[in-house]
Amino acid sequence: MVDWCFFSRRGGDLELMKKIGFLILVLALGVYLAGCGKKEAALDEALQEPMSMEALSTMNAIETKAVPETKTPEQIVGQAVEPKLEPLPPQGPYKPTGTEIQTALKNAGFYTGSVDGKIGPKTKKAVEEFQKANGLKADGKVGPKTWALLGKHLIKGE
Repeated sequence: MVDWCFFSRRGGDLELMKKIGFLILVLALGVYLAGCGKKEAALDEALQEPMSMEALSTMNAIETKAVPETKTPEQIVGQAVEPKLEPLPPQGPYKPTGTEIQTALKNAGFYTGSVDGKIGPKTKKAVEEFQKANGLKADGKVGPKTWALLGKHLIKGE
């Protein structure tokens, strides 16, 4: 029969191993506690060291500078808050609606159809005639240059 436990044959060796294990455990605990004791001792020394009045006043001055001013809700309610406005992006060219184009063309005398807001063949032909009469490229599209001249006729009588 095979003996799996080496110490089972010798009872004295087992007792010796128990004592050595216990001794290692006690030493480890002692080292651990000694390290914690040193930290506490260093902290106690720092706290027990007397401080002069100048040191205390310097410490208070540093602490008061670090603390921001706090306001009560009553103080905040009475203050007006100015909104921070950001500048608007630059405006691009104005794009008129179909109704505006037709109305301006009608007021300028180039469009005879009904003002329905739909840009159809009659409206495009009227735009081309307006462009030719004003020295613009006659493409039938109301771009910035065309609208700069046509927009003046949006209000009747101009």
